[in-house]
Amino acid sequence: MSETDSRENPTILVTDDDAMTRMLTRQCLEAEGMIVLEAENGPAAIDLFVRESPDLVFMDVQMPGMSGLEVCERIRRMPQGRDVPILLVTGADDEESIDRGFRAGATQYKTKPLNWSLLGRDVKFMLRSSQHVQALKRQEDRLRYLAYYDPLTSLPNRRSFTEELDRLVLTHHNKDAHVAVMFIDLDHFKRINDSIGHARGDRLLVEIAKRLTDQLSDYGDINILSDVGDYQYLGVEESIIIARLGGDEFTVVIPNVEDDEKVTDIAKRILHSLSQPVELQSHNPVVTPSIGIALFPKDGTDPDTLVRNADTAMYAAKSMGRSCYRFYKDDMNSSAVELLKMEEELREALVDNQLELHYQPLVNSSDGALAGLEALVRWNHPERGMISPGEFIPVAEQTGQIIDLTAWVMKEAIKDCKIWEQAGFSNFKISINISALEFNHDDLASHVTDLFDEVDFNKHRVQLELTESAIMTDAQANIKKLSELCDLGVTLAVDDFGTGYSSLSYLRQFPINVLKIDRSFVMGIGTENGNAIVDAITSLAKALNLGLVAEGVETKEQMDYLVASGCDTLQGFYLSRPVPAKNIIGLLTKPFEI
Repeated sequence: MSETDSRENPTILVTDDDAMTRMLTRQCLEAEGMIVLEAENGPAAIDLFVRESPDLVFMDVQMPGMSGLEVCERIRRMPQGRDVPILLVTGADDEESIDRGFRAGATQYKTKPLNWSLLGRDVKFMLRSSQHVQALKRQEDRLRYLAYYDPLTSLPNRRSFTEELDRLVLTHHNKDAHVAVMFIDLDHFKRINDSIGHARGDRLLVEIAKRLTDQLSDYGDINILSDVGDYQYLGVEESIIIARLGGDEFTVVIPNVEDDEKVTDIAKRILHSLSQPVELQSHNPVVTPSIGIALFPKDGTDPDTLVRNADTAMYAAKSMGRSCYRFYKDDMNSSAVELLKMEEELREALVDNQLELHYQPLVNSSDGALAGLEALVRWNHPERGMISPGEFIPVAEQTGQIIDLTAWVMKEAIKDCKIWEQAGFSNFKISINISALEFNHDDLASHVTDLFDEVDFNKHRVQLELTESAIMTDAQANIKKLSELCDLGVTLAVDDFGTGYSSLSYLRQFPINVLKIDRSFVMGIGTENGNAIVDAITSLAKALNLGLVAEGVETKEQMDYLVASGCDTLQGFYLSRPVPAKNIIGLLTKPFEI
């Protein structure tokens, strides 16, 4: 019955051993357009309730054999009877009798004699109130579902999984049995979405969830959604947990594990089942799982540690060739595994909008005006928060992802600059770092040209920063590359100057425009040697007619010395930390204090 039908023609179960009362009640309710079912005793009422699922139960308390209170209690114990409104009628009007009725599960209580003229209206109000309560309950159930379950597979989600694992760990602290945590990742799942579409990819994930449930059901009860719409777990107190954490990541938690042999058997069955072809219309793709396993308490005594170690073991499985399982070992927390993990996560970050640009001002030392902004990439990981560039930039360089990362930075920085141009700010340069790996590519100049042409931006407003060590690797050959970049109209700056052992003869031949004093030398200001190095670099820049930027300025004393020494441009935390793009306009409207 639809909700509309329930409002217009609700079904009322009238239960009373007195035929006259049933007849009068029927007349009153049918006059209001309601459908009436009659039962003359408790067992008949229960039978009709089960078969017809009425919208409201009208019932006399005093009946021979089974009383109305007992019928009420039995109805409330049924899944379909937990929320149906029940109106109890009795001749007793003392508080104790009424309290007994409400304890039995009555929604409303009326004493005899009944006001027949008002009965239809009272039932209507009860039905309307019940509908409002049910609507609120459905909304609460939906919100709970979204909070605790994955809408695609109906498996518990990350939040639900974490809470259940917390509970299991607590209950197992004083037990000899262990808890096994399995972290499952599908190998090369992205190619499924890329090749046959996300819709089929979603259907594949649903099939994976079904296979996991089928395989694990042989080992015990599984926490699953109930059928009554309240989104609660079914299963015993310590049942197997299957969860989808997101994307192609699944977890399995197995309580009461006596030994590793059982876990090994389960892992093998999962590996075999998930590696079978999946029928998706005209396609039958195969995706294999990599499985990592951690055991409580051996591999961790708290949920975070267990999950982290199971995740580490999973990446170890991937590094061993994928399509296998690995138990966690202490030596897995090596740099190689961490490198692999960050490499894959960084690849996802590039396509999932996890990266963002912050900008640090470069300030004219003469008047405090903004000379430029250096674009600095930041990684806002969905789980770990902000990851330091010192962690992921080396990974990007080692894995070659720095090429895509630099292209992304260029495009985003130019987009931001065009927005600021529209706001009337275009008298500053934008600085972008070029890695050694990218600089070594023979087609760097054409690659940069393509990027600029794609976004239609004035190349003269761009400053490319290359490290001293990068341009000195093959100085003779790099003169040609630098000349090609210079011909584009961009400004070329040598970053971290003073750390790459530049040859003065080559430095004079390089078509560069700016030197950036490395922050390690700026930190030495205030010491005899530190001042001498800064003075020497300043003199060299002036002799070669190059602009000079001091980076890493963190104190007023450093700034004052650099200004007095004739350094053109200053950059560092003392003037401004890197700020998000949305906050840059505020920096463009006023000079800095020098």
